[in-house]
Order: sequence, then C-alpha cells, then structure tokens
Amino acid sequence: MARVRYGARTEAETAAARTASSKLPDIWSTGVVAVWESDPDAVAAVLPPPLKPVARPLVRVTVSKVDLPGYPLGAGSFAVAAAHGDVEGWYPLVMPMTHERALVGGREVFGEPKKLGEVTVERDGLVVRGVLARHGIAFVEVRGAVSGPLPLPEPGQRTDFYFKFLPAVDGSGFDADPVLVHCLREEKVRRLERVTGDVVLRESMYDPVADLPVRRLVGITFGEKTSAQRGRVAERVSAQALLPYIHQRYDDPLQILDGPPEGSV
Repeated sequence: MARVRYGARTEAETAAARTASSKLPDIWSTGVVAVWESDPDAVAAVLPPPLKPVARPLVRVTVSKVDLPGYPLGAGSFAVAAAHGDVEGWYPLVMPMTHERALVGGREVFGEPKKLGEVTVERDGLVVRGVLARHGIAFVEVRGAVSGPLPLPEPGQRTDFYFKFLPAVDGSGFDADPVLVHCLREEKVRRLERVTGDVVLRESMYDPVADLPVRRLVGITFGEKTSAQRGRVAERVSAQALLPYIHQRYDDPLQILDGPPEGSV
C-alpha cells in the first residue's frame, strides 16, 4: 500500500522533524516599531489578572516583513506594557499574520492572539510606512521618514505574556484551567534607524485599538532583527477572572456596543 500521509508517523520520523526544526538558521525580519505613552486607565483596563500595569502606560506596535524560506510573511503585534509579579514585559492584544501557517504554532503552543490579516512594510528612499489591516480597515498605520542611524543595541531579551486556553465545548467557560505563559524572546539587531513620523489609529469594531490613543510618542524605528523564543507556563489562572477578557482573542462585533474606558477621551 502506498504511504498514507495522514497516517501515524514513526518515532524516527517524529524525531527527525523535531531535530530539523531545532536547527533552523537565523530568520531576519525588516520592520517598523513605534512606542508611545497612552491613557493609563485604558492600558489598565485591557490587562486580565494577574497582569498589572507598570509605571509608564506604554503601547508598542511592530509591523514586520519576515524572510521565511520559500515565502515572505507579514507579521504584526499591538501590545501594552504589563507586569506579572516582578517580571515586566508586553501583553499583545492582537498579532495579525498574513499566512495561516504562522498562526497555528503560536496560538496552539503559546496562546498568542494571532489572527489572519494584512501586514504591509514599505520603504521608498527615506520614506517608510507600516500598516496593520483586517476586514478592509487599516486600524494601525505608522508613517514617517528615516532621519538617521542609531547605534546597534546589544543582543537582549524581551518577555511577552500570553493566556493559553480553550473555550468549553458547551459554550460556557473553558475546557480546562487557563494558563499564563511567559514567552522569552532573544533578539539580535543588525540595522537600526530613527524615524520621524506619527502613528494613526483608526476605528475598527473588530480591532478596537483606537481606545489606546497616542498621548506622547516615545519613538519610531526602522530596522532588521532576528529572534528566537521559548516559553514556560508561569501559573494557572482563575477562569472566572479571565472570562471577561476572552473576546480579545476573537472577532467580536458586539465590542462596538461597549463604551470606552471611564475617563478616556
């Protein structure tokens, strides 16, 4: 009988696949990163417990084109600064990706809030532009002009926080206790430039990032980097405490009926 590819793999085949994935070369991405201070109440409002706000209500947007072998990938992230105990990092609210293949591992292994979307990175001379779009709405646009080189940072680490869970089969709660994941990213940068420009947030009922406005722009950069990540379960979290936030993971048009956080403009 011919090989049935949906059939069980042998132990040797499984081991070979695991070994091959562990020997991938550095994969470099080119992208735009913007950081700004937003409304502190709005940032606090999007953080599920046990995450808490940090001293500065920062928002970080990354819009990248990744040089994956065989096909390019557009990858984006919209995250807010957060802390879990004494560990500070970033809590992504939405991570648009241009290919289904890029969604699966991140969502199922780490709990990343990845969704299919359009991710654009453009450079024409000194002019750069990065866009995150879904459902025909460019809900984030970073634009500007390169104003000079920046010194390359030393290789460093960044922690992202994710909640990994599965909604219950009967539609009520979860199938098992959700977990909070610490994802440690080791990053190397080989090119970095300062960008003078601005960030535009557009209203979207599916990706309501406009609720986290730009109060003070900290900076915009354009560069090339590579990263490797590993994760660990930090703790099991309260299902009851997380339930009010799980709409962040899905396209929920009912969000348009929600008022903005009290005190926001």
